[in-house]
Amino acid sequence: MKRILVFSILLFSFFCSWAQSGPAIYPTHWWAGMKSNSLQLMVHQKDIGFFTKVSTTYPGVIIKKVSCPENRNYLFVDINIGSQARPGTIEFLLSGNTNAKVPSQKLRYVLKARAGGNGKTRIQGVQSADFVYLLMPDRFSNGDVTNDIIPTYRDTGCQRSNKFSRHGGDFVGITNHLDYFKEMGVTTLWLTPVIENDMPRLQEWGNSVAGYHGYWFTDHFAIDKRYGGNNGYKQFCETLHQNGMKVIQDAVYNHVGSHHFFHLDPPTADWFNSSQGRSAPNHREEVFFDPYASTADRRSMLDGWFTQDLPDLNQRNPYLATFLIQHAVWSTEEFGIDGWRVDTYKYCEEPFLNAVNTALKKEFPSVTVFGESWVNTPTANAYFTAGNINAPFRHNAEGVLDFQTCFGLLAATTEQPGWTSGVGKLYMTMAQDVLYGNPMNNCIFLDNHDMDRAFSVFEEDPRKLKMALNWLLTLRGIPQLYYGTEVLMKNKKTTSDALVREDFPGGFPGDDPTSDRFSTTGRTSAQQDMFNHLSRLGQFRKNASALGTGKMMQFIPRDGVYTYFRYDNSQTVMVIANTSNKSVQPEWGRFQERTKGFSRLRNAITQEIVPISTCTVAPGESFVFELLQ
Repeated sequence: MKRILVFSILLFSFFCSWAQSGPAIYPTHWWAGMKSNSLQLMVHQKDIGFFTKVSTTYPGVIIKKVSCPENRNYLFVDINIGSQARPGTIEFLLSGNTNAKVPSQKLRYVLKARAGGNGKTRIQGVQSADFVYLLMPDRFSNGDVTNDIIPTYRDTGCQRSNKFSRHGGDFVGITNHLDYFKEMGVTTLWLTPVIENDMPRLQEWGNSVAGYHGYWFTDHFAIDKRYGGNNGYKQFCETLHQNGMKVIQDAVYNHVGSHHFFHLDPPTADWFNSSQGRSAPNHREEVFFDPYASTADRRSMLDGWFTQDLPDLNQRNPYLATFLIQHAVWSTEEFGIDGWRVDTYKYCEEPFLNAVNTALKKEFPSVTVFGESWVNTPTANAYFTAGNINAPFRHNAEGVLDFQTCFGLLAATTEQPGWTSGVGKLYMTMAQDVLYGNPMNNCIFLDNHDMDRAFSVFEEDPRKLKMALNWLLTLRGIPQLYYGTEVLMKNKKTTSDALVREDFPGGFPGDDPTSDRFSTTGRTSAQQDMFNHLSRLGQFRKNASALGTGKMMQFIPRDGVYTYFRYDNSQTVMVIANTSNKSVQPEWGRFQERTKGFSRLRNAITQEIVPISTCTVAPGESFVFELLQ
């Protein structure tokens, strides 16, 4: 009863403040010269749906359709923006209102000029030559303490001593460390969601948790002010592009926060999935390609709520689907997004996913999309891409977050070598790349914000982490490093996700300068050694054509030794790792397909050059070599 009363008060406050302001229009603005002429405007204001007619005299703009759903607080206006339409302010006249008190109303809508440089200096896409660094803005660095607390937001907490609170990281803080990223050879930053999360704290794992991670959207067209707001994000993206770097934005199509205006005032009765109440999905992606799957199991995946506090969006509703598609296009043009990582990809309606990807590609041919599908098999991984699986439905995403390669990397580093374990598992995973249209488009990783940190998984063994990093930056695909791995940040999420999302030491005012991991003086010798290893390897990769775009050839692991080559017409790179308990010499006769004509090896980390015949690999050692004549 108390929960219902609190929600009613919030809803009443929402309507009171909203009724006193002008109508909200989504998308908030648009552009002349887009390849698609169609645009659907969602107008949100109390009783706006009583208007039945919309007209305009703006040159090149035609009203195609006016629709009002059962909730009269919404009006949908479909317009056509012709090629002759120029940037300016469109004035719409709303009339035909059956409510005599308000016979007509005027709306103004801005049509902007498109940005220059699309596909060249912005919206470039993320390719296999890139190196992605994943960070959580709130936990990385606080460069502007004035935005730590926004008094108008529902959660006004900012307390670093509380791991479940917000900590104050922002765009300025990230920008302050561009040289740090460049030193590691990083080309692309992926931030967990930056869209407004104006949510109160929720209960997770028995704790009162803030939405510091960003996955509880409350207004798609607003960037969270605690990070810097819309203008701060635009400046952040522009600064990255000016520095030759790229940005990946995190999308969530599956759900929203419970205080999103959608949920406080749903446009239609079927805006959210309700067939199963708030029950969780079955989490079995096999139902989509299993020839024996039941319809009930499939619907459980699509209609289940990821958590009870995150309302599940029904992308079968055409108005909602259009809203989400247009938001993706809007964000890409507005901020210059180079790539999209799509959260909870496998829980979304499949035709919708293809539709949003198609719309993005139509406007921005170079943009990249990674679907996040935490799956059980390489078959499932490949199913969610434009792959080679002959299934009734064919996905069109270029790549995925490659969980199967992640699991192969972890197994190869932690398990005893065997036929299907250890390096055998990694070898088998790579062998199944035949399932993908282009496995080079997959994003590969060791860990992320939802997983135990790699250094802890490797029992804090620096040799194991170095071996895994050698694989990460040289295997096919696009490598992603989770923030802090390079300076040995650790932890497992034994009681909370917050344990693997700790602040980057040195990124916040008041941090001890002797523990500032951004600085050589603030790192231990072990941390400095790992940073040196990663940065040297990152710089090598940045300039290695064989790793960026070359082919791959692997050899069956023998006695715990895994060897593969990356090569093109101008370079050959050899990666060898010894997971056994005895020293070995490479079987050069076995590798002649790739080593013929070469006599020397250059160590990518130390730059030391040695004759091929003298190479020995000790237990636990791994090397990245460039082959020389």
